[in-house]
Amino acid sequence: MRSTYTGTAGSYRFILLAGAAAVVAAMPGVAHAQDEEPEAGQGSNVIIVTASKREQTLQETPIAVSVTSGEVIEQAQIRDVLDLQTVTPSLRVSQLQSASSTTFIIRGFGNGDNNFGIEPSVGVFIDGVFRSRSASALSDLNMVQRIEVLNGPQSTLFGKNASAGVISVVTKEPQYEFGGLLEASYGNFDAFVLRGEITGPISENIAFSLDGSYNRRDGYAKIVNLDEKISERNRWSARGQLLIEPTPDLKIRAIADYSKIDEACCQVSTLVAGPTAAAIFAVGGALDTDFFSYNTFLNQVPENVVENYGGSVQVDWNVGKLTVTSITAYRELKNFQNQDVDFTSARIVSELRDQEVDTFTQELRIASDFDGPLNFLLGGFYFDESITQNSSLTTGPDARPFFALLAGNPLVFNAVEQGLGLPQGSIFSAGPLTAERFAMDNRAISVFGTLDFEPVDGLVFTAGFNYTEDKKDFALSQQAFDELANINLVDAFIVQATGGAVTNRAAFQALPLANQQALIAAATNPAINPLIGLAPFQFQPPFLNLPNAVEPGRTRDDKLTYLLRAAYQISNEVNIYASYATGFKASSVNLSRDSRPVFGDYIPGPGRSFFAAPASPITNAGLAVPNLATGSRFAGPEEAEVYELGMKAQWPGFGFNLALFDQNIKGFQSFLFTGTGFQLNNAGEQSVRGFEFDSTINPADGLVFTFAMTYLDAKYDSFTASPVGDLSGLRPGGIPEFNIATSATYTHEFGDSGNKLVTRLDYAHESNVDINNGLPTFNGPVNARRDPRIFQREVNLVNASMIFQMENGLEIGAWARNLLDDEYIITVFDGVAQAGTVSGYPSQPRTYGGLVRFRF
Repeated sequence: MRSTYTGTAGSYRFILLAGAAAVVAAMPGVAHAQDEEPEAGQGSNVIIVTASKREQTLQETPIAVSVTSGEVIEQAQIRDVLDLQTVTPSLRVSQLQSASSTTFIIRGFGNGDNNFGIEPSVGVFIDGVFRSRSASALSDLNMVQRIEVLNGPQSTLFGKNASAGVISVVTKEPQYEFGGLLEASYGNFDAFVLRGEITGPISENIAFSLDGSYNRRDGYAKIVNLDEKISERNRWSARGQLLIEPTPDLKIRAIADYSKIDEACCQVSTLVAGPTAAAIFAVGGALDTDFFSYNTFLNQVPENVVENYGGSVQVDWNVGKLTVTSITAYRELKNFQNQDVDFTSARIVSELRDQEVDTFTQELRIASDFDGPLNFLLGGFYFDESITQNSSLTTGPDARPFFALLAGNPLVFNAVEQGLGLPQGSIFSAGPLTAERFAMDNRAISVFGTLDFEPVDGLVFTAGFNYTEDKKDFALSQQAFDELANINLVDAFIVQATGGAVTNRAAFQALPLANQQALIAAATNPAINPLIGLAPFQFQPPFLNLPNAVEPGRTRDDKLTYLLRAAYQISNEVNIYASYATGFKASSVNLSRDSRPVFGDYIPGPGRSFFAAPASPITNAGLAVPNLATGSRFAGPEEAEVYELGMKAQWPGFGFNLALFDQNIKGFQSFLFTGTGFQLNNAGEQSVRGFEFDSTINPADGLVFTFAMTYLDAKYDSFTASPVGDLSGLRPGGIPEFNIATSATYTHEFGDSGNKLVTRLDYAHESNVDINNGLPTFNGPVNARRDPRIFQREVNLVNASMIFQMENGLEIGAWARNLLDDEYIITVFDGVAQAGTVSGYPSQPRTYGGLVRFRF
């Protein structure tokens, strides 16, 4: 029978790690991942990782990498990558308004949660396949062998967008020995999880595996007025694998998977009820200001449906001292959202998004295993992706009276309609507010590689490179249906003030300069032009479609990044390394209704007047639409660099990893909510210095302690154009100074019976931190705060589990997450079209339950 064990690691490697195998249930950093069972007679598991695209021991890998084993994932009841942050202190995962809006952050860097035109700075790979959007990486973790979190830019090893780091999920290969697992768990909020896996031989050279999971839970929050639950779980997944080994030197692994999420998510609470709250109640709506009551008021149950499926084929071919690897994959992601976005029970506005992402990737690499001083890895990566999105905003029947109350006169819009010649009742009438269609094609090709030179035993110099070319072509179109948004209030006054003599820009520009200046002065003076007071109600003005004669709708980027590293094995127990690396992420596109031409392509006049707009390419081409403003269509590339010093040490019963780093990203792609839309632009430079430390202590048989800490000293070196003004020199919001993850695991064996009780307690801490640098509407610019309050977050999570494992394969246990019911704010944002209101996402309450598992 053929074994799928991937090979020995050498006598030194084996002796060093044999003592460490006892702590295989440990977690971060020096957490030890189990490989498949070794061949008979070897007597111990060989602990390996593939962070460097080669199989190496964790200690030999000169990269700051944290490893979480499949055993820890089971013990800690880590269901998906959202839970992974509790055992990996350099990683933060944030889920926002829907199940598919998730951000991965490593060392304080991360983006891409709420716009499919923005690829995440943290790349997620599952079995070597790039998942280009966080929504495609959210299925429940099943049959996981280990998860490696690589900190810092990894462009020389991964072909696509890894400027901040990589999350690499490695699942179990099919086995030639029949076996499997079946697990059922039940907990509070009527939570039920069923998962299973089965593997075995088809023939001497072919093995298979099948696995699946079903995860449902009632919502822990309630829509009071609708008597419906929210923040629920309802997802399932299935996957099949084939392992084909026609010869000892050729291995083919084929994977096909499907997962679906269909959930009402997520709870939004009101932190501050601003002056607009009275108008919400006046039109029959309601909101709850008890942030952690988990009660909310909405006019509809939010819908979020995510379908994620695809397949991959990996071929590994050993040719003498060379290994050729090919990974071919095709994936489709469908994401549908429909939700009330004013987050009150007043029927003001709702949003619908229907998105689809089709992705093809091909990686080809060759790696050497020479006995001499030189070894290399050379690879190529091809990426081809298409994105389509249809989205819309719909105005509810309460919108018109709500906005009229905010304007201070219930009949204000009737008077405006009469004065402008609009049909009565047309402004903010119930029905479509906007309709958009976005599309983007992205093609990229990368060549990457590393060269290792070992002049003497134990000393290795490494040079690596990555050259990437990235091409994006995008098209955006929109219809704005609101009559008020289609009228420029400055220009409308000029038409009336001139008795209809000036009705267009040409006629205005033909006037004497003094006349122009006098008209503009009057038209922008609220005491003379009462229409100007309505400008804040022009939420969704017309959109300039592209491509157009001025804006081609494309980006073209290319970049060479590189790595220089020296690693030295001081002794059998201690390795050290020093490295300098650069990273790159291509331009991101603002695929939203807030995409606007850059200043220069268009220059609006005072009050967004088109009549008074100076000459610009868009104006000269006759493309301008009413109320056109400037902003960004896309953000330029991110360029990262990091200096790092590291030490990895392992003795019987004790081991630790330490990494000191100085990392920065120039042009960090910032995407922030401004109250009625999103702003995408580049921060000049963001940097972070700090250290990562993790350790494992095995003081007695069966007892394992782990301790991991990350310290981050972060700063905006330059960010002059943030939504809240110049942030240069300030600490970025949301990046805690200290992150801690620690655990204790005790395995009690009942004599020679083969039965044992595994008890685990873990604690995760984030030090108190300002959640952001201020909110554009609530706080205003940093140098002139309208309200000084900056909201903060501190996290203290305690998780526990106890599992009785019997020799016959039966396991019975209990578990709890957030055992002490810690409450904290995940993030906050300006209330939608509600100046002075602050909304946010509360943390998940305590969950607990019991499980039964059977291995065979």
